[in-house]
Amino acid sequence: MTRRVAIVGAGIGAEHLSGYLALPERFAVAAICDLDLARARPLGERAGCPVVGDHRAVLADPAIDLVDICLPPHLHFPVAIEALAAGKHVVCEKPLVSSLREADALIAAAARADRRVFPVFQYRYGPGFARLAALQAAGLTGQAQVATLETHWNRPAAYYAVPWRGKWATERGGAVLGHAIHIHDLLTMVLGPVASLQAELATRVNDIEVEDCAAIAIRMRSGALVTSSITLGAANDTSRLRFVFAGLTAQSGSNPYAPAQDAWTFTARAPVDQAQIDAVLADVPEARGGFAGFLEAVADALDGRGGRDVTLADGRASLDFVTAVYHAARTGTKVALPLAPDHALYADWVPPRAVAGS
Repeated sequence: MTRRVAIVGAGIGAEHLSGYLALPERFAVAAICDLDLARARPLGERAGCPVVGDHRAVLADPAIDLVDICLPPHLHFPVAIEALAAGKHVVCEKPLVSSLREADALIAAAARADRRVFPVFQYRYGPGFARLAALQAAGLTGQAQVATLETHWNRPAAYYAVPWRGKWATERGGAVLGHAIHIHDLLTMVLGPVASLQAELATRVNDIEVEDCAAIAIRMRSGALVTSSITLGAANDTSRLRFVFAGLTAQSGSNPYAPAQDAWTFTARAPVDQAQIDAVLADVPEARGGFAGFLEAVADALDGRGGRDVTLADGRASLDFVTAVYHAARTGTKVALPLAPDHALYADWVPPRAVAGS
């Protein structure tokens, strides 16, 4: 079945469009929506579809099956709720919404509408993680011992010339929320749930309201220990993941935007030998990566063949992690996950003084 899609937001929406165009048998982009029509027109030309300036026009179109939300973070929740009420399935950029309370309200709205919401975590898709998953399935990884994560990117002052960036009221957070959210999703995809964490945050690179550096110490529910290092003041953009298991060590390359499509190394540790690893890797089929891989999984889920898609529960878990990081940094305490609805930051992790001053 071919799904008719409206992309709302022509910024990162341009990358989403490339993913849809790679899957012409699964999706047809029927509309591009953006307040800035000049920015949207090139996307409309690429897709061969109309461009509109009001998202309510696409929500009112009964021919639209799926609304893809590529707006600034503070608009994700209200537009997703509107789309569900209009009977549309939803794809939504990260961060999914702006609090755990909003996440739970979105989950309830999706259930009422009997529609699916797919948080965008396109970094999951590609050969790197497909190979690691195959080694896990073959029983060669064994117990996870430790892992290290690096999100070392370069965001100069010009990056924050976009009016909604760097502000609590509109971006809703800094490097932990907007940049490292992907690598933390990958962590839980590979190692399972987080049990607890401690965090230090700082704003050291740019004159902005939100954090641009972080150091996080994480204990997984399995007992594995993880460190996550984050900065927006590096010389260039690199991301790196290193997982140390009892049977092997898996390490990504440094591609910041497509880690699953980069060159990975998988090095055996006795009693596992390299020949066993290489034999498994030789049989792993090619995996579609990035937005195309993500959207292929969305299409499969909508066709009743789920299992590889990013779920609402995954999106909520990513926000549970972010909320815990902000609480840990502000209180200097170790925070256990998951957080309960009576947690101090359940309704909003934005500092009260930032809300008052926005």
